[in-house]
Amino acid sequence: MKNLKLKAARAALDMSQQELADKVKVSRQTINAIEKGDYNPTINLCIAICKVLNKTLDELFWDMLE
Repeated sequence: MKNLKLKAARAALDMSQQELADKVKVSRQTINAIEKGDYNPTINLCIAICKVLNKTLDELFWDMLE
C-alpha cells in the first residue's frame, strides 16, 4: 500500500526524497520504496522520519483500526 501520507508530509515541507533520506541516514531509494509501498521500514526508521517531518507515527504510518 502506498504511503501517500508520508509523501504529502514531505512535500508540505518542500523536502525532496534525497533531503529526507540524508536527514534519516538512508538512501533516496529507501524513501522512494517506502512511499511506493514496496518496503516496510523498521520502527526506528519510522520514528526518525516522524521526527524530521514533525509528525506522529499515527499520522504517517499506522492506520486507525475500526
